[in-house]
Amino acid sequence: MSSDADVDPSEYEALADADVTMRQNEHGLHIADDEETGVSSQGQTPEEALANLAAAVEGYMDATDDDPGDDWL
Repeated sequence: MSSDADVDPSEYEALADADVTMRQNEHGLHIADDEETGVSSQGQTPEEALANLAAAVEGYMDATDDDPGDDWL
């Protein structure tokens, strides 16, 4: 992970092996990018951006899962 912030993406299961880049935009928002999936998220703090990214990556993984989820049929 490249960042000036002191946050650890491995604290989140969805980001355990992720290559996360942290940056701050001109408005002061912190942006976290998952380089593998291309998913990004933001927050007021680096920690919030990372937590939001973990949730977004989790949603991305659920949406792109090949399992049709129809085992009950």
